[in-house]
Amino acid sequence: MEYSHGVEYKPETLRKTVHTLKTAVQNGAKYVRIYFVNLSNIRRCRVLPIEYFTELVHSNRPGVNIAKVSLGLIYLITPSGFSSIGEYLYTPDLSTLRLLPFAPGHVAVLGYFEEKTPYPGPNGDLTVKVPLCPRTLLKRVVEDAQQSCQSKFLVGFETEFILLSSTRPVTPSNVHQWSGSAAFLAGSKEALLLEEIGDSMRQAGLSLQMIHSEAAPGQYELVSGPLTPLDAADQVVFVHELVQNLAAKHGLHATFAPRPFMNSAGSAAHIHISVHRESENKPMDNLSPTESSFLAGILDHLPALPVITLPTPASYKRVADGVWSGGTYVHYGTENREAPIRLTNATAPRSRRFELRFVDGTANPHLALAAIIGAGLTGLKSGKALEVQDVRGPKCAWEMDDAERRSLGITKRMPLNIEQARSYLEQDEIMKEVLGAELVEKYLSVNKTLGDALSNQGEDEKNELSRLVEFY
Repeated sequence: MEYSHGVEYKPETLRKTVHTLKTAVQNGAKYVRIYFVNLSNIRRCRVLPIEYFTELVHSNRPGVNIAKVSLGLIYLITPSGFSSIGEYLYTPDLSTLRLLPFAPGHVAVLGYFEEKTPYPGPNGDLTVKVPLCPRTLLKRVVEDAQQSCQSKFLVGFETEFILLSSTRPVTPSNVHQWSGSAAFLAGSKEALLLEEIGDSMRQAGLSLQMIHSEAAPGQYELVSGPLTPLDAADQVVFVHELVQNLAAKHGLHATFAPRPFMNSAGSAAHIHISVHRESENKPMDNLSPTESSFLAGILDHLPALPVITLPTPASYKRVADGVWSGGTYVHYGTENREAPIRLTNATAPRSRRFELRFVDGTANPHLALAAIIGAGLTGLKSGKALEVQDVRGPKCAWEMDDAERRSLGITKRMPLNIEQARSYLEQDEIMKEVLGAELVEKYLSVNKTLGDALSNQGEDEKNELSRLVEFY
């Protein structure tokens, strides 16, 4: 009997809803919001009248001037690795144009940071590319995978958020069970809001497969379908903006903070990713060579990734053994929610994928995907063999003794706090090469500033939590 299941998606058959500047004008758009996201995953925007934006895109070098310090953390007067001198040109990418249903007459667009004044590169050629631009980095990594390994990726995000009725004190809007129907009571603020979120995502051309309630008070999840890596990361930015604006419209505050309530599950941003190589058939009873090498590359560099995918001190309140957060040991497992990488639909090649559970909503999605795919690409390029065995039960890794774990190739742990996470990336020379030494240096500086700003204000825990949920 054929046990393969699930909807089949292929990179070459993906369809994308495209909004053009012309159709935006025809539909009554009056303003364009140019969004950019810094290394701390803070969304910022500039609002331009659409008449001027149209003139801008037809100019010689379309773009708006953005201070270079904006990629760092403009929060309190603390160092963040960026000088206050200099500007970038932020060039809008019209393929990202999206309607903003919560703001009638407004459309949104993302772009790329470029050097305003090109400078000579290592080979003497003038360059405008900015190595610190997260979208540029993700695009480079994806193109490298296609050119060097003939490999493409499909990516879907789980967007989890918690609805609060107050941030001071931090109070959930409602209390419900995991997947409980009581989370969608007829006429409730939450039910009306979630339907408006779903309607708005569809209007904006964003991918949506499912809405469901999660286990924490006030917690919900939006599941997107597979997209290209760049489109998937772009979608996260737009969905976060949409969710927080619509929540405010209904008198609520939506937060993507990792674990506001320590007596319940945390909030994550799991990434589902499948890898596809031209002309390679995926077997039903095992991983393909491409899947295996990609997974081996991620596992090899997994300890260095959380500083990017779990970037705040609070992120490590969610990560623990025995709470379905992915655990603290470097391994993978078939349908294993206690592993940082869950292999799902293992015997269904057309829908088989890896769920990366070591990601939360405070991470910059472009940077997180670039780091993950970049790590996997090191395995693809070398044809690396898996050294860790599939942990599919009956015990989870944390329930085993050291000898049992070693027999399965489990010899490393994930970082247990943000300080360890920073040190692991600092020590991983290969990942520094993948991401670029300049980006790693700047990112770690910004990350430390962020951690200090969120943690060391001489406030009690309640005020610290309030600041976190207001920040994210």
